[in-house]
Amino acid sequence: MGLIMFYQLSHSSTAQTARALLEKSRVAGWQVMVRGTDQPALEALDQALWHGPTDSFLPHGLDTQPHANLQSILLGSGAAPQEYEALMLIDGATFSTSEVARMKRMMILFDGQNEAVLNQARMQWKEVATLGQEAQFWSEASGSWALQQSRPAD
Repeated sequence: MGLIMFYQLSHSSTAQTARALLEKSRVAGWQVMVRGTDQPALEALDQALWHGPTDSFLPHGLDTQPHANLQSILLGSGAAPQEYEALMLIDGATFSTSEVARMKRMMILFDGQNEAVLNQARMQWKEVATLGQEAQFWSEASGSWALQQSRPAD
């Protein structure tokens, strides 16, 4: 069981925050599944990652493309491959308890301005607490990322 980190987006876009977290994940050596619920949004993230700064290339691909199983960063809506160590959830995507048990890191990005998405994130936080999982809640409401709440593992 690893750490689950919630990121309430207020100023940064999903693509900006995902890029920063994916760069850190690559440094850690993790293979990451980015799970979304909206195919056009995943395709937009794919393009944003390809057109990012040239000094921080992030090799990745969509799960609908050939050789998807060879990607160190995989964007899709399906299950994370067994060998992946990290899972990033965007656009209201959900996780399973088996994923919580095997991931070294889970990152849940959500729009703090969307009440429905905010309520879903609150429900996910409660589920994580029920599972006894270590979790952190980060917010950028003040203009920079700050830890707002932390819960230790049981």
